[in-house]
Amino acid sequence: MRRYACRGAALAVAALMGWTMTTMAQTERKPTLEELIPGGTDYRRVAGSSYVWAGDDICLEREAGCLKGMRLNGHMKVAEQFTALTLDEANLLLKQQGLSPMKSLLRAEVTADPADEGRLLLLLDTGRERVLVGGPQKGEPWTEGEVVWSQPHPQGAAHEEWNERSRHLAYTRDNNLWVLTAEGREVQLTDEPAGVVCGQSVHRNEFGISKGTFWSPDGEQLAYYRMDERMVTTYPLVDITARTGELDEVRYPMAGMTSHQVMVGIYDVRSGRNVWLQTGDPTDRYFTNLAWAPDGESLYLMELNRDQNHAVLCRYSAADGRLMQRLYEEQRPTYVEPQQPICFVPWDKEQFILQSERDGWNHLYLYDTQGRLIRQLTSGPWMVQQIVGFDQRTRSVIVTTTEVSPLQSNISAIRLKDGRRWRIGSDEGTHRARLSGGKGIRLLDEASAPELPRRVSIRSTAPGEGGKECVLMTASDPYEGLEMPVIETGTLKAADGVTDLHYRLVKPARMEQGKKYPAIIYVYGGPHAQLVTNGFMHGVRGWDLYMASKGYVLFTLDNRGSSNRGKVFEECTFRHLGVEECKDQVKGAEWLKSLPYVDGDRIGVHGWSFGGHMTTALMLRYPDLFKVGVAGGPVIDWRYYEVMYGERYMDTPQTNPDGYRECDLKNLAGQLKGRLLLIHDDHDDTCVPQHTLSFIKACVDARTYPDLFIYPTHKHNVAGRDRVHLHEKITSYFEEHL
Repeated sequence: MRRYACRGAALAVAALMGWTMTTMAQTERKPTLEELIPGGTDYRRVAGSSYVWAGDDICLEREAGCLKGMRLNGHMKVAEQFTALTLDEANLLLKQQGLSPMKSLLRAEVTADPADEGRLLLLLDTGRERVLVGGPQKGEPWTEGEVVWSQPHPQGAAHEEWNERSRHLAYTRDNNLWVLTAEGREVQLTDEPAGVVCGQSVHRNEFGISKGTFWSPDGEQLAYYRMDERMVTTYPLVDITARTGELDEVRYPMAGMTSHQVMVGIYDVRSGRNVWLQTGDPTDRYFTNLAWAPDGESLYLMELNRDQNHAVLCRYSAADGRLMQRLYEEQRPTYVEPQQPICFVPWDKEQFILQSERDGWNHLYLYDTQGRLIRQLTSGPWMVQQIVGFDQRTRSVIVTTTEVSPLQSNISAIRLKDGRRWRIGSDEGTHRARLSGGKGIRLLDEASAPELPRRVSIRSTAPGEGGKECVLMTASDPYEGLEMPVIETGTLKAADGVTDLHYRLVKPARMEQGKKYPAIIYVYGGPHAQLVTNGFMHGVRGWDLYMASKGYVLFTLDNRGSSNRGKVFEECTFRHLGVEECKDQVKGAEWLKSLPYVDGDRIGVHGWSFGGHMTTALMLRYPDLFKVGVAGGPVIDWRYYEVMYGERYMDTPQTNPDGYRECDLKNLAGQLKGRLLLIHDDHDDTCVPQHTLSFIKACVDARTYPDLFIYPTHKHNVAGRDRVHLHEKITSYFEEHL
């Protein structure tokens, strides 16, 4: 496998093994955008099998035409391998029941039979039906199984959420909410007018919200969102695919303006009763992190004020919607940002884990259901990133954290009774985990490291056994046979002179001694994003590899304000987004200029969304430093951005007029000296086209001359086949002007 050297090693290799370059040139060729960009006809992705648990001891490897099973013994060895089910066998079972055939088994899942805790069922989706296949006996493969239950996909259904215990299905149709019971009874829960949306994600997907329906543990009650947007100003987009362009209005609450109102309902499938949580006036309030109590008798959620600086954990009765208890409050002078619902302890229904950044880092806190803190489970200058699940044998919670490095995700277990912590798996690289389906005594560890595209292994969660593994697959280098650049990583001081910032430098594979190369900074820089990691090739993008192959130096720096570094690191940008971040990026640009092989007069910058804002801001605030920029979907004026995100980091235009004025890039339009290309999608409902168009108008008034390119029919980014065209466009702009 090709090595992607760190800086010192790269220089040594170049000095000692320069004679190998001629040989490499004969055997390797430069990559193309079609190979490096998703949507390309020859796109090279990291390949490898997909796996799913069937209890604690059996793991299934999913292939298109077959499910292969492996049974593990107590020593983490594969004791038996077998064929669980083939596609032909599955389709024969389906045909016997008059059901539609399947094209692939890649999305097959394993679920438990609620009528028999020891039996596992295979969940198949034909595209027309949802089907459960049971084996002939407990623990046996499904090769001679039978269809035990099926349910059609309702016509016109969207946002489907199926519960494996009750087998009820929640879904939306025309912005109203429906339930299809396991017996096939279809129930319409809501009948709302235009402008009211039920059963879908609310608050523009902020606060960790990604869906709008939440089944109770037994699957007999459904909590759901109702969002009234009728008071929200509409934003006009134009559908150009019609014979004459048609108006497509979206509800878009801009910072400081009237926002939507949200309510939470609970529908009981057994009784047919629907209740609303008695939260009071929903105006200027956010409801997030919904979590059911294990007994289904109450619903927990976080209530957040519009200023987003005061969060309250509340418990409501599922029977009548009344407020039962306020268990926890958190306030900050900046903002509170609840991202994860509380997580109940499987072996003690009176205890739950709450995640909070109240000490400056996201950590775990064990509470009882009366709101009393039992203990803080984790602490230190690192982040808990995710709760994976629970190991009921060791009574521990399994998590991923940045404890080893802010560039990584590593797996750990924390024993709840005393907070004892142990690592599971390698300290190297980034890891994702999927816990086994029984008692959680094993996990699938999907690892990636700078020189490792992907490795999947099975590990024990017990203390002292985290180093043992059963390797299932190791992916090959997807870029084998292509000429790859040299990738270096390191740290630079931020503009505050104190904080270390992580960077990634991508250099052409064969650099000529004494030659100076143009450099491009790829930037994002906003909250909830990290570009430099210890994953494969340090998280480098395909376009960066392509530009390095064309003779550019690519540089990326995670400035203050980005993620995984704690609250102080992130909150220094509060109320003036893009200012401190730009100062850090300038430190990176100045360091680039100091390198003997970088042409300091030819430095470009490119980014999308928040990175588009950063690109434009750098071109305007530091016009003598940056020669060329390409800004995609840029935020230009934070007054035009939406309420939840914008007001969290900027407050409102009414309470922070100086901050909004300072960060309004239209006010700097006259400072443009270099060549700047703005790219925007005409159907962007995240960063609306008004940003780019208003900036173009400001430039016309100031007699400066940026360039503009529009991608019709796309939203906030360019996806699919057109993504290759996007990167061809970006490349040609830098080729022409840098």
